[in-house]
Amino acid sequence: MNLALFLEMAAEAAPDRIGLVCDGRRWSYAELLAGARGAARRIVASGCSHVALLDESSEAAVLALFGAALAGVPYCPLNYRLADADLAGLLGRIQPALIVGDVARSTRLCDGNVTLSRADFVAAALAEPPLDEAADGDGIAIQLFTSGTTAAPKAAILRHANLVSYILGTVEFGAAEESDAALVSVPPYHIAGISALLSSIYAQRRIVMLPAFTPEAWLALAASEAVTNAFVVPTMLARIIDALETAPTALPALQAVAYGGGKMPLEVIHKALDRFPATGFTNAYGLTETSSTIALLGPEDHRAAHGASDPAVRARLGSVGKPLPTVELEIRDESGRALPPGEPGEIFVRGDQVSGEYRERSALTDDGWFPTRDAGYLDAEGYLFLSGRADDVIVRGGENLSPGEIEDVLLGHPAIADACAVGVPSVEWGEAVGVALVLRDGHDRPGEAEIRQLVRDRLRSSRVPEAIRFEPALPYNEMGKLLRREVRKLFAA
Repeated sequence: MNLALFLEMAAEAAPDRIGLVCDGRRWSYAELLAGARGAARRIVASGCSHVALLDESSEAAVLALFGAALAGVPYCPLNYRLADADLAGLLGRIQPALIVGDVARSTRLCDGNVTLSRADFVAAALAEPPLDEAADGDGIAIQLFTSGTTAAPKAAILRHANLVSYILGTVEFGAAEESDAALVSVPPYHIAGISALLSSIYAQRRIVMLPAFTPEAWLALAASEAVTNAFVVPTMLARIIDALETAPTALPALQAVAYGGGKMPLEVIHKALDRFPATGFTNAYGLTETSSTIALLGPEDHRAAHGASDPAVRARLGSVGKPLPTVELEIRDESGRALPPGEPGEIFVRGDQVSGEYRERSALTDDGWFPTRDAGYLDAEGYLFLSGRADDVIVRGGENLSPGEIEDVLLGHPAIADACAVGVPSVEWGEAVGVALVLRDGHDRPGEAEIRQLVRDRLRSSRVPEAIRFEPALPYNEMGKLLRREVRKLFAA
């Protein structure tokens, strides 16, 4: 099944319903489908092997996504924020490509591609007659380059079958009311941005695009378009909450906010639950290689944990919830043995939505399990807690230490706004704990002895940091993922 069928179904069921609002222009589902079909013909005529978007979110992203699907060509949105050298490397890996967006930059960095500006691509898509025959759904739908937070980006492959399985297993067709609107503010090159488009179109929800996020613009658009649903990353939600402190904005239509992409500070989600008492919050955990979400902490769990006096229930606000019923999930040790509740290890997942495939190789085990390289554990009730990347584990004298548990303790200090624990070289232990900390505004810097004692009182002595440094801010990517490799460089310097 070709994922473009989602748009065809929406356009057939409600052709005049508004499917997209972007930069003041409103597109019906019929207009989006006509544009996608015209884009497909233009893509086929180009003879290119990939369709690449080098641009912010816009109607071009929707037309390119579904046009590429109809044409049977992989859609490959690129991170336009990358440095020239990094972007040039990615462009070289997909040529010959039809590149939509920044013509001058793409031409300067890599020859041999067909380039169209956003306006020219949209105009061509609307002018072209529809493609005579759509491609089947047996091939590759999307190629996404992973964020490369711990290594060079890999070319992750998502087939039509993976994405169709995810949408059919999580979204009900036509479930949205005509007044429902989803605010999409995550970048188009992230799996969360793609899944937001697919799920909203299948539900027949109006998509409201915010090409460049600022908290003020987000709040203004959410209010003016009576947004009912939104997806944000933790850093976005923190900035939105801060903006509301100085400029309160009424959002009576806002029914649901999903978040993911990085670790959500407990202080931020508690504030959000207080600020929006009638809004349902959902923590969505997933990866590019799993076609987006594989575990959810739903609205009821958020409210129960937020108001709980039981420490075990309250702690669940720091979890990513329970696995979707459509996937299997296990925690395994280094030998591949499945671990019982409470024991930390690496997260493995299996299901039809799970690709686990890269251009370079498949990462799946012989029986179809995908090693996520994320570390975590399941509690006795089946809630999944993350503790960072498996590659981030600090090995001190042969003992594996989780950076997440150290950071959670440090963030309990009233003067510490952010924390990152990494392994630093140690003559005695091989690796020791180093922590980079951000001081909260209006607080005095705590002494190193106080910080070490805090960790010693809560955790074993092996977790006590040997190296401590304070920074103005910690490095994150645009999706809110902490860049530990950059923190390690701070200690190395």
